[in-house]
Amino acid sequence: MLSRVADSLYWMSRYMERTDGILRMLRINYASSQDDIQDFSWKPVLRIFSYIAEKDAGTVAQNSREVLQYMVTDRENSNSVLSIVTRARENARSVQDHITKELWQCLNEYYHIIRDGQVVRGLHADDPVSILDILIRQGLLYYGTTDVTMARGEGYAFINIGKFLERGVQSADILDVKFSDLRYDFTRVDTNYWKYLLLSISGYELYMKTYRTGFEARNVVELIVLNEDFPRSVMYSVNQLYRYFERLKSDRNREAYQKIEFMIGSVRSRIKYSTVDSILQQGLHTYLKGLKDDLYEVGNAFNQHYFAYS
Repeated sequence: MLSRVADSLYWMSRYMERTDGILRMLRINYASSQDDIQDFSWKPVLRIFSYIAEKDAGTVAQNSREVLQYMVTDRENSNSVLSIVTRARENARSVQDHITKELWQCLNEYYHIIRDGQVVRGLHADDPVSILDILIRQGLLYYGTTDVTMARGEGYAFINIGKFLERGVQSADILDVKFSDLRYDFTRVDTNYWKYLLLSISGYELYMKTYRTGFEARNVVELIVLNEDFPRSVMYSVNQLYRYFERLKSDRNREAYQKIEFMIGSVRSRIKYSTVDSILQQGLHTYLKGLKDDLYEVGNAFNQHYFAYS
């Protein structure tokens, strides 16, 4: 496969995973803002998913409608859903011969929906949750179409590598920012805080089925970092990243393959042989920052060895 094609498939997938994470976080945080109008702030969401300066974030952090428009439809925001879907579509368009017709139509439809003036009007004047739900369902349609229609070749491998690399970084980042707001206080018991955090990454139901003792910070860390069965945990993401990278093994690029395999394997082993106690002993922020830095290095290695970036 040409490096240009692999690069486009990889970034198409990363962008789509990012839009899904942004939309889920926005939806749940909007619900949280309605429950706690006085004390709620959008600053954590803006820190995770935007490049807005701290002083500028403070001016809009209390205005839910303004934040939603900035994060969903703002053309000047390079990390808005509109901007990201546009880039995903551009990548897909450049490799139409390597994706299915159904997948292209799905992405193209998503692009036209997000550009529709009805989305802007809905976020400004109507119930924004209904608009966010439409966009989230469009993302789920993308995932289902990819899974059902794409052949299981190199292209599919690069799509999943991009998806799970983005998801692993995102989950670690969300957990780090949410705990930083509590100053990494593991003794704090705040049912609504943990509930909304878990809902924002679709982990609430699994948490309630797994832990019968109620909400505890230690259990939240264990679920999001170490649980091998939770689709949005860091451990699951890295396992899937390793699984799909193995499919690229070839004599043509053995040295590069071995280098990146070692990097992914190192991250995988670090998480696999961690416990909540060992993470806390090291410091949650230090641990999560190390994971994110290592995953970024994996992404840089792909850029260098597989996508022909200098």
